[in-house]
Amino acid sequence: MEFSSAAGRLTSRFIAGSTLERALAVCDKLNREGVLATLDHLGESVTSLAEAECSRDAYLAALDQIAERGLKASISIKLTQLGLNFSEEQCRAHVERLVERAQAAGSVVEVDMESSEYVDRTLNLVSVMHARYGSVRAVIQAYLYRSESDIERLCRQSIPVRLVKGAYQEPSDIAFSKKRDVDSNFLHLMIRLFDAGVNPAIASHDEIILRRAIEYVQERKIAADRFEFQMLYGVRRDLQRRLAGEGYRVRLYVPYGNAWYPYFMRRLAERPANVLFLVRSLMRN
Repeated sequence: MEFSSAAGRLTSRFIAGSTLERALAVCDKLNREGVLATLDHLGESVTSLAEAECSRDAYLAALDQIAERGLKASISIKLTQLGLNFSEEQCRAHVERLVERAQAAGSVVEVDMESSEYVDRTLNLVSVMHARYGSVRAVIQAYLYRSESDIERLCRQSIPVRLVKGAYQEPSDIAFSKKRDVDSNFLHLMIRLFDAGVNPAIASHDEIILRRAIEYVQERKIAADRFEFQMLYGVRRDLQRRLAGEGYRVRLYVPYGNAWYPYFMRRLAERPANVLFLVRSLMRN
């Protein structure tokens, strides 16, 4: 199914292409439009340490090309894709190579957050890499109850944070289950990041949240170069163009590769509200 022509037509709106070259072309086009990018080489997890090495090498190649072409782009990685489920030591070594390369390239490694079982290991690794190299950004999910304390810890360490709502199914004893509660916590955490964070990224397509963000930074006279908005490639292009045109930093999450199915289904199926959201996005554009 992942390679069928029908699947290709279905996903082409949200996936930059199957190859790095196509993804780089998208990044170049976005940069020329005044938009930043973060490359995600698709693969939710791996089945062996050998596959983890292949994922590492794919990202090393991406960083080399980002540097060679002078692109305004970062990479987004998942620790399970780099072998966390098989060897924490090997995963850490892979991440360290990527962060070293990103630092040399003038880029950043954005460490995506996965389901709740990985939060502590992910944040601990981010903390170590930040202390050694900088050039990393953590991701925090607003629907987890623990996220406020995590953000306080990251702010104390001056680690940049990308704030997202969260896209995994989690039990009600550790996560908000109602959209209004997730949205309320997102706004609360967003304000905290504006007040105490370092180069925070507000990842949302929700116009209510984005309007409140803009109101707050204008009220507090927070310069536009002290934060950024992040969105998914192919979603709400009208909104992306508008924010960039108003002088705000906008970075798109640009996925590429053949292993699109877990990414696509997680976005669309695991949280059913995303299905309606993306349908509306397509109709708007």
